[in-house]
Amino acid sequence: MENLDQTDLRLLDALQRDSSRNAAELAEVVHLSPSQISRRRQRLEREGYITGQSCKLDPVKLGLGVQAFIQIETGSHTAETHTAFRRLVAARPEITGAWTMTGEADYLLRIYCTDLAALNRLTQEVLLPHPSIGRVHSQIVMEELKDDSALPL
Repeated sequence: MENLDQTDLRLLDALQRDSSRNAAELAEVVHLSPSQISRRRQRLEREGYITGQSCKLDPVKLGLGVQAFIQIETGSHTAETHTAFRRLVAARPEITGAWTMTGEADYLLRIYCTDLAALNRLTQEVLLPHPSIGRVHSQIVMEELKDDSALPL
């Protein structure tokens, strides 16, 4: 973060909250000209501070009514086990986030499914039988209190 000034941080904050804004709209927020905004944005992309752009979709409107977090403990701690598990994660579109963890669980997965039956099928037919998985602990999200899209800048 040593190469960032307060203007860069304001620009990054505005972009992470709504990346669809054009240079003129961002100029009003950041208090620079649109051409300065464009140059800064290009530099931030080039230096790797901005790694891509996406749009946020409403999972419920798309028929994905169940969000869950699943903690996974692997059956063993070998390179083959972790490679097989990573392949599983990459192959399943229901798994929208995956993290390695400290503590009891080796991995934490964020899952979106159409309903509880689909979550049950994923757990019973895909996760539990997988040779790399030793234990599965599921938690269903009842209500999302805060969106996780913006980093504290």
